[in-house]
Amino acid sequence: MSREICVHSWPCSYYLEPEKRWVSGKLSLTMHSLRFAADKTGEALVSFPLSSVIEIKKEASHFVFSSITVLEKDHVKHWFSSLQPSRNVVFSIIEHFWRELLLSPAEVPVPATKGKQLTGLMACSQKRLEETARVLHHQGEQLDSITRGLEKMDSDLDVADRLLTELESPSWWPFSSKLWKMPAESKPKKGTATAGPKALGKEGVVVRIPAVVSQGTGCHVKAGSLTLLVSGLEIHDSSSLLMHRFEREDIDDIKVHTPYEISIRQRFIGKPDITYRLISARMPEALPILEVQFSQKMELLEGALMPKSARMSSPAEKGCTVWQAASGLMDHAVHREPCLASQEAQLLPPQMSEPLVSEGDAQELRQILRKLKSLALDTETELERQDEALDGITAAVDRTTLTIDKHTRRAKKLT
Repeated sequence: MSREICVHSWPCSYYLEPEKRWVSGKLSLTMHSLRFAADKTGEALVSFPLSSVIEIKKEASHFVFSSITVLEKDHVKHWFSSLQPSRNVVFSIIEHFWRELLLSPAEVPVPATKGKQLTGLMACSQKRLEETARVLHHQGEQLDSITRGLEKMDSDLDVADRLLTELESPSWWPFSSKLWKMPAESKPKKGTATAGPKALGKEGVVVRIPAVVSQGTGCHVKAGSLTLLVSGLEIHDSSSLLMHRFEREDIDDIKVHTPYEISIRQRFIGKPDITYRLISARMPEALPILEVQFSQKMELLEGALMPKSARMSSPAEKGCTVWQAASGLMDHAVHREPCLASQEAQLLPPQMSEPLVSEGDAQELRQILRKLKSLALDTETELERQDEALDGITAAVDRTTLTIDKHTRRAKKLT
């Protein structure tokens, strides 16, 4: 358990049944277990996996002191009292991780071969690349919406140019009645053109995870969820009611306290900041997406440093590691020369003469590599298209700005 990441810890007291007394110490929660250590000796008085828990309740010891009781499968009951900052906070967090562990699919133990490890690593990379491609797709839709808005603005400026020309022309100009009809003919286009950007204003959900939510100091917590959108973040309560929405440009910083706990802050001048703290057993699923969307605003605190086995590397590092390992291991496993294999079979014991990657694992790796290559090519094509769209938007904005300035000067002359 010492290798597990500590999700949270709280000062509390534990009832020692053999000695009939309360012992002060610290209750620590990891992803898979609970542990209580005494303050004086630092000794772990009790430690048990969450999978063995069958019930977690709020009770009162001697009808006075508020406590949390944890009942294990062998009917061993543990009492925890004097919980800080409050019993409700500790109970909500422990219950969340316990429920997520119960709802998670049971893991079937399999031999940790090199092929299985490499396949799992590459499957994780494929999932991250698919999430990144989804974010990129929504970003492309936003750029298309901006382009349509600029085209509508350009057509409106053409109408304004005709109106200004009519106003600047003398009263005896013979074509004035025809020009005055132009704005009326262009009015129906206004509703159809603005419907596109408005309809695309709400992007699809990138990922949604259950979480324990607290605002400000964190003395009051409630069950809820965190929703990641392309344009920002949304926090809902357990009834799916919106508690707060952070627009992407409004978020000032995201602090990662542990791999399972983050805080999101929006600063204000002259009034208190808005800060939400979220703890979730599925937070590692959201962190890579947050890193892509808010790379300049994320801050990893000391508690967020993960061990090597659990650390989530960046997409570039992960991709490089996967491709290097894949090429090396597959060459070693599939393209091994027969004479070298026979020599190794004579020198090594039978259990050591087996290839690092089996034929089935190699076939699965080839399929994943094809998917990764296809995703990478599609991502490259989309990025090139968005670069062209950005160049077009930049040129359109400059052209529109010049036209507006020209029309403004013409309108001032008329007044």
